[in-house]
Amino acid sequence: MPLFSYKAVSRDGEAMEGERESADEATLVAALQAEGFIPIQVKLAGARLLPWGGPRASRLKLSHKEIMLFTRELLTLLQAGLPLDRAMAVLLDLTAHEPKLNALLDRVLKAVKGGTQLSEALDAQGGVFSRFYVNLIRAGEAGGALEQVLQRLTEYLERSKELRDTVVTAMIYPAILLVMATLSLMVLLLFVVPQFMELFESAGKELPLPTQIVIAVAEGLQNWWWLILLVVAGIVLILRSQLADPRHRPALDRRLLWAPLVGELIRKLETSSLSRTLGTLLQNGVPLLTAMAIVKETLNNRAAAERVEAVVGVIKQGGGLSAPMAEVGWLPDLAIQMIKLGEESGHLPEMLERVADTYDKEVRITVQRLLALLEPILIVGLGVVIAGIIASIMMAILSVNDLAF
Repeated sequence: MPLFSYKAVSRDGEAMEGERESADEATLVAALQAEGFIPIQVKLAGARLLPWGGPRASRLKLSHKEIMLFTRELLTLLQAGLPLDRAMAVLLDLTAHEPKLNALLDRVLKAVKGGTQLSEALDAQGGVFSRFYVNLIRAGEAGGALEQVLQRLTEYLERSKELRDTVVTAMIYPAILLVMATLSLMVLLLFVVPQFMELFESAGKELPLPTQIVIAVAEGLQNWWWLILLVVAGIVLILRSQLADPRHRPALDRRLLWAPLVGELIRKLETSSLSRTLGTLLQNGVPLLTAMAIVKETLNNRAAAERVEAVVGVIKQGGGLSAPMAEVGWLPDLAIQMIKLGEESGHLPEMLERVADTYDKEVRITVQRLLALLEPILIVGLGVVIAGIIASIMMAILSVNDLAF
């Protein structure tokens, strides 16, 4: 039998990894789950690490919106009184025009009809559904409250989408402004400035320094545009590889986490994500240690996730949540105090939801402030650059005609 390497998390939140022989990836995943572990990654020994499910797993990636619609539609059918297998069959019919999604639902339905729990069937789809999603479904099945879990999942996904849409929508105008500014400069440098270059060359006089700089930039763009594109593409590729490399990602994320202006927004986004995810998991009966292990994986900033990992170690030793959270460093003081109050009052999940709501609003306010600062900077900056180009051309024209300023 082939040898597989794996990473998994125990139910008390302890991470482990090792190697084991198995007939295939699915068999190993089932064996780990039977032993009480939550599989994270599985790969053939010596192969490149892939999300567990391996190279033969489904390559389908559902968008946030598609997962939200699937959850809402399944909830609606279950609330209408349909059994799970019949509800899945209805969803299968509704997605007949979407071959990949239809194939995924067909696999899930067959697994459910074969006696597999919904959480295990979703978990076997090659990482299409997140650990957070699968563990909530598993908790709902264990407590006989699948409909309530689906309801909370729907609310969670809708709030996450609303927050993401708020940030994306707010960035549309600055993005358009930046593109238009770049195009305006390109038109000036590639088409307007060259019209004056022959006039200046025929005059045979030394041009003012600002004009020489503008002409040099215009000639550089005309002659070396392909090299500039290659350099930009190279920088983008290098940045992407650095972000994808687990050795360099934490260092880059650490700089972003404490960067001026942007760092504040990232900290508030991660605070909202951590609070809402942890609160939702705890409300559905997921143990704190397991919930913290899942929360760590849902954070986008790896430097922030590393600090959260230290909290798990303190909780294992019998400590509470608020004290180690205060040592994380990037969580706002208000969030820590609210978590402490929820822990002391015995209403931690509810207080975490309030923290998430509070920082959702804070994110919107911070985005608005950043945009209020960014827009005038872009407008004034563009105006200054264009004015400088025009002024340099006028200086050269006046110099050619021997006119005094």
